[in-house]
Amino acid sequence: MQGTESKYYDNIQREGVMTIHIKPEQEHRIAEALRSGAYQSPGEVIDRALEVLHERDEWLAANRQAIDAKIRRGIEELNRGEGIQEDELDAHLERLKSQPE
Repeated sequence: MQGTESKYYDNIQREGVMTIHIKPEQEHRIAEALRSGAYQSPGEVIDRALEVLHERDEWLAANRQAIDAKIRRGIEELNRGEGIQEDELDAHLERLKSQPE
């Protein structure tokens, strides 16, 4: 970080407080989460959102090679003409969704 950003970050580390500006749609989502009764404060909503984001990022990092390999395999299959025809794709996806995990 450069200049004022670095000073701001240093202040956050010392004080443990950060002021953020959120968009109206973000504020709406926080309000919805609070109305659901699952959270007692906006801070709890933000904590949970950051926790979920961290878990997702960890999962993606741990599975990156496998995901990339599946994408490559899919592209290779498409290049060989082994893909599902566009007019059959919706029905195929519905069948996959209906199968138990």
